[in-house]
Amino acid sequence: MTLHDIPLRTLTGEPTSLAVYRGRAVLLVNVASKCGLTPQYEGLEKLQNDYADRGFTVLGVPCNQFAGQEPGSPEEIQTFCSTTYGVSFPLLEKTEVNGEGRHPLYAELAQLADADGEAGDVQWNFEKFLISPAGEPVARLRPRVEPQAPELVAAIEALLPA
Repeated sequence: MTLHDIPLRTLTGEPTSLAVYRGRAVLLVNVASKCGLTPQYEGLEKLQNDYADRGFTVLGVPCNQFAGQEPGSPEEIQTFCSTTYGVSFPLLEKTEVNGEGRHPLYAELAQLADADGEAGDVQWNFEKFLISPAGEPVARLRPRVEPQAPELVAAIEALLPA
């Protein structure tokens, strides 16, 4: 089983999986609307715009596990993201990334170590996982790593299939 095989749901509740992104590099980010890091949406949208035509997708995963910073309904989340930050990249349903209710996708991703060699629980909102076009997790960047950080941009560019 690969990450492509794990069942997911879109923000509107439709069944999906990472298989729809097969052949594309994906930056999976647990997001929140009421966090000090929420302005990262702007940088994530810039990455989406800069690299979408080259085989890249940002995929947002709303999560309310960190200080209740994503309390909204799917409709509220979508409206906030599109009107406040012009988000055009896809969003999944609100998901638990840690604990007993941790989604199977994040159970797999939590095993990936960051640049300091640390794996385990997601630390906070806006933790980033870079997934190869083949569906393999290849990089983990902690929440304070900005979307335009040189190490993230270089990692994305190294994965682009086109």
